[in-house]
Amino acid sequence: MGHRIAVVLAFAALLGGCSRPESRPAPAAPQSTPVSPTPRPTPATSSSAAGRLPGFVVLTDLDPRIHSDIRYATAHNFVGRPITGYPEPLCLLTRQAAESLRRVQDAALAGGHSLKVYDCYRPQPAVDDFVAWSKRPGEQQTKAEFYPDLAKDRLFADGYIGAPTAHSRGSTMDLTLVDDPAANQPAYRAGQPLVACTAPRGQRFADNSIDMGTGFDCFDSRAHTADPRITGVARDNRLLLRRLMIDAGFVNYELEWWHYSLRDEPYPDTFFTAPVARSSVG
Repeated sequence: MGHRIAVVLAFAALLGGCSRPESRPAPAAPQSTPVSPTPRPTPATSSSAAGRLPGFVVLTDLDPRIHSDIRYATAHNFVGRPITGYPEPLCLLTRQAAESLRRVQDAALAGGHSLKVYDCYRPQPAVDDFVAWSKRPGEQQTKAEFYPDLAKDRLFADGYIGAPTAHSRGSTMDLTLVDDPAANQPAYRAGQPLVACTAPRGQRFADNSIDMGTGFDCFDSRAHTADPRITGVARDNRLLLRRLMIDAGFVNYELEWWHYSLRDEPYPDTFFTAPVARSSVG
């Protein structure tokens, strides 16, 4: 186990990012152009010996109006299988982050939209799973959808995956907007033909998100929040999401339009290990 931890932390020190190692947000407005994340120092981990996450809640318990599509508990993600640490498809967040997200939901509904979360708290074992996957070059069954124009060995170096991640601190989430009422979303079928996440909305996976210019977890520069190639309705939708989130105290990670962290998060230096399960909520 000690050797495994040493390998993971050495890898994290060299590389950077959806696992995002960005620093705790400073009180400045988000930049309009993408910037590379700064690797964090060795994280202070919590063993969560009792399998509990202090002060965390299940988001849909606090606000059942918010939709969820927890991709890492399913096979529809860039690895192509359920990720370690996700026994249940739940969004767990610190209460502070969840309360702030409820305010975003109020504002979104006033404009005819609703929030939908793809990922929230992510346990450190899940990050370890990503790191281990990144070292197996033969496992690329989802490349055609999630990183069609990027070599797998660039995913960490270019900031799309990283270790440690702000998600493990419990106040970061990946999310989008859907119309209210939300359209039905076809179920993902294992083995179905894959379409690039950069393809036009009508061609890529039929996510019921409003058009954001790319799919979720799209490892491509077109997923950068302010990428100039994203224009028209898709750009307006990204700006709408960003405005709603900033107004409630969140900041965006500029390489990913879907990624936001609570500015004043309660655990800025703690990376939790408990699984994504209702039994983990303290």
